[in-house]
Order: sequence, then structure tokens, then C-alpha cells
Amino acid sequence: MKESIAKNSFDLLNKIELIEKEVRSLKLTILKKLPSPGKKIVKLKGILKGVDFSEHEISVAQKSLYGKYVQ
Repeated sequence: MKESIAKNSFDLLNKIELIEKEVRSLKLTILKKLPSPGKKIVKLKGILKGVDFSEHEISVAQKSLYGKYVQ
């Protein structure tokens, strides 16, 4: 009698674990499909089309970004 109760309890625990794993998987799937609430994707492709930069402007930008590394 105790063996059958233990076996039923073990089977029940295994089923609960499987359900928990499936719920976790479903949550992850839903979260991956949802857009992040605070971040909006902005595409910059073509924003500077036709703009020419001088060597001086490029060097100033490089110094601003990589000041420690660019001489």
C-alpha cells in the first residue's frame, strides 16, 4: 500500500515538473515575441546620405570617441 502511494506521489511530482517546464517554455516564447516596452527601434540607414565629412571632422569625432587610444 505504501509503495503504491509512494509511486503515485512520485508520478504526480514528475507530472508537475513537466507542467512547470512547459509553462516556463511558454512564458519565454511569449516574452521573446513581445516588443520591449521602453525601447523603440530606430533605423538610421540613409540618414546621412549625401553628407560629406572633412578629415578634421572625422579626427575630432575619433578623438571624442577614442580619446585615450587615438593620437
